[in-house]
Amino acid sequence: MRVLLIEDDHVLGAAIRDHINSTGHSADWMQRLDDARLALDAVAYELVLLDLNLPDGRGLDLLRQLRAAGNAVPVIITTAQDQVAIRIEGLNSGADDYLVKPFDLSELTARIAAVARRYAASPLPGVEVNGVTVDLGRRTVAIAGEPVPLTAREWAVLERLLRHRGAIVTKAEIEDSLYQFGAEIESNAVEVYVSRLRKKLGRDFVTTARGMGYQVASGK
Repeated sequence: MRVLLIEDDHVLGAAIRDHINSTGHSADWMQRLDDARLALDAVAYELVLLDLNLPDGRGLDLLRQLRAAGNAVPVIITTAQDQVAIRIEGLNSGADDYLVKPFDLSELTARIAAVARRYAASPLPGVEVNGVTVDLGRRTVAIAGEPVPLTAREWAVLERLLRHRGAIVTKAEIEDSLYQFGAEIESNAVEVYVSRLRKKLGRDFVTTARGMGYQVASGK
């Protein structure tokens, strides 16, 4: 999952960015609204973590602009302001969730997973495909009840495919889940991780649409 983090606190921003990257997602960290707008124009993000008070304006103004333009990217507000009126204003402006600082990073992970499930039209965290059971909420994989260990990057590829299961996901879209701005992209990285998933989950778990991308069956 490619995440845009908009946060001007250097310590907190670095902690959130590093935590998201450690879970196998990729996070682009912007500290100003003007930089965030440029990033949003360049990348189709799957989630935005939005602080309300930025050096060059209010996060809610950016949120309203996104919604007015028809951009439905999920947005979780992160702010130290815990007044009920501000929470209501944020949700009414189009936010999907609200986290009050300070918060535990494990709670942030759970909130991100919950919002992502809703936007993937998958309210239940579990899915079964070709005998493989995946729990998106707990981030676990099992075959015949036996757990299958995945690395963070393998999980990132698997999650991207499952959130669009039944559809073809291009190599570029998968790369978006693996790399943030400034990262060096290895030309065969996607092929390597897909190959590893096939070894662990079965040759037919991920199919190749030649010249187009990769696909996981719809499942249950």
